[in-house]
Amino acid sequence: MSFVNPQFFWTLIVPFVIFAFLISTNKERLARIFDEKVLKRLSATDESMPMAVRNILMLLALFLMIVAMARPVMEKGDRTIEVQGLTLLTALDISGSMRSTDVYPNRLSFAKKKMNIFFDAMPSDEIGVVAFAYSPFVLAPFSSDKETLKMMVEGVDDSYINMGSTDFSALGELASSLLEEKKPKILVLFTDGGDEEAIAGFAEILKENKIDLYVVLVGTEKGAPVIDENGKPFTLEDGTIAITQRNDALGEVAKENDGAYVVASTGKEDITQLVSVIKGKYQNQQQGEVTVKERVEYFYYPLGLGLLLLLISLSSMPRRREV
Repeated sequence: MSFVNPQFFWTLIVPFVIFAFLISTNKERLARIFDEKVLKRLSATDESMPMAVRNILMLLALFLMIVAMARPVMEKGDRTIEVQGLTLLTALDISGSMRSTDVYPNRLSFAKKKMNIFFDAMPSDEIGVVAFAYSPFVLAPFSSDKETLKMMVEGVDDSYINMGSTDFSALGELASSLLEEKKPKILVLFTDGGDEEAIAGFAEILKENKIDLYVVLVGTEKGAPVIDENGKPFTLEDGTIAITQRNDALGEVAKENDGAYVVASTGKEDITQLVSVIKGKYQNQQQGEVTVKERVEYFYYPLGLGLLLLLISLSSMPRRREV
């Protein structure tokens, strides 16, 4: 027999002992004021439970409740549980081109919607979220709580967008660090792509760290103007409006790194297809093993007995004699 929360017992037992001492040594306030014969006529009838017995029952009930709060258990040893499901890292592009409106309402909002569909399609899997542009950062640690992940992604708005160039190498370094202990290592990007020069170092980092890449490409081949933080088209030094197009080069990098890619479209078919590829390849590989302690709980015995004694003591409260 052991206690899960012994601190509760040692914290409460001292005031309990003091309280019991005061109850057992102090007379009632009325006994110090009235004569014994007068008090007898004012107090309980002979049918009530003696005060001493009632106090003992109440103190015993309190003691048993303190024992229940300490949570007595019988240890049965450790048990190893295999945790099923995949661990994936997702990354949301927040570069300046994600303000473009060639998909409704813009690429960023469209990508966030696709991420939420992806979360729903992988309910039992553990997913982490990062955002990336010039400097990547963690939005949410690995978790199987998809509603929390959705809230974190939904909080990414226009103010997060970085007009600087996208540093895919920095993203690769962060992903390799976060996935270092994971097996398999899976990275899923939600992005409008990147040019070959920007992703050259990224591909090398993925290969070196054996990270499988999957990409959800957002935007159109025709493209749209780059929108600045004021909602106006971004102009180049020569005065022309900057146009950004979806670049499928990352898709080729994904195929070279044992992954796949889809072009985001309306509906759920694109994400369903990607999830099917991921699930089919890894066949729901286990994340690892977790050791848990097997216990038999006994707290309800002292709790139940304590409540019973408290009920008995309170139901025997003295009745006043009618004069």
